[in-house]
Amino acid sequence: MKNYTITVNGSVYDVVVEEGAGNGAAPAAAAAPKAVPKAAPKAAAAPKAAAGAGSIKVEAGAAGKVFKIEANVGQAVKKGDAVVIIEAMKMEIPVVAPEDGTVASIDVAVGDAVEAGALLATLN
Repeated sequence: MKNYTITVNGSVYDVVVEEGAGNGAAPAAAAAPKAVPKAAPKAAAAPKAAAGAGSIKVEAGAAGKVFKIEANVGQAVKKGDAVVIIEAMKMEIPVVAPEDGTVASIDVAVGDAVEAGALLATLN
């Protein structure tokens, strides 16, 4: 048997998997591994300007992975300027400023997995 710790959407599970006989068929007792929820570890704080969080939200339009951060805190952006680039299904998807403003916070880091609608940054 092998023990694994797996994180799915922020929930941490301990999974025990029995090894098969080596013929590709799983033994009947190991057909359905059991996942036991475990307390999720504290997430590392993403780089952001906590005191300067703005009122205009920049949110992910699709689930994916943060590929690149195009804007910096304090930078002025125009409506339509790319703030963050998300990679989803081998495509780079720019997430743009919904209106003119100044970047108040960047709430993600390169490599972070994000869900659709996740807060990526804020503007003032």
